[in-house]
Amino acid sequence: MDELNTLAELLIKNKLIITTAESCTGGLIAARLTDYPGISSVFHEGYVTYSEAAKENLLGVDPYLIEKYGVVSKEVALAMAEKAAKKAGADIALSSTGIAGPGGFDETHPVGLVFIGCYYEGRSVARGYNFSGDRSEVRTQAVDNAIKLGLDMMSDKFLQF
Repeated sequence: MDELNTLAELLIKNKLIITTAESCTGGLIAARLTDYPGISSVFHEGYVTYSEAAKENLLGVDPYLIEKYGVVSKEVALAMAEKAAKKAGADIALSSTGIAGPGGFDETHPVGLVFIGCYYEGRSVARGYNFSGDRSEVRTQAVDNAIKLGLDMMSDKFLQF
């Protein structure tokens, strides 16, 4: 919860708008953000784009990216974050795409494979993870790591260690 508090306080203090584009987390990143009192001043909307069509239609993710790299990929996570930020007029966007289980796609896409993206001030980063546990545990780990990635992206500018 400390990372959430730090991220929320930085967003509010600096009047930075945040949005989310979620697939495997199904809105849990947005839910975690809205656990913080006062976040409504910087969190106005988020997108749950569970299907490929939703990623394409709601966010504008290029179908070519999905076809070439797969829906569970670094490239799609990056596109989701970038497109969500643009659509929402946000300064920062967090995205998730992955396989929470119980079934996986294939040997190269096992349960627990999740890509988390973050767009912030014109820069985009995506990280891949292989989480363990059941569906709920995979999704919780994805949310925790999305919050951490957002904080990491902002830390160079705002946090002095």
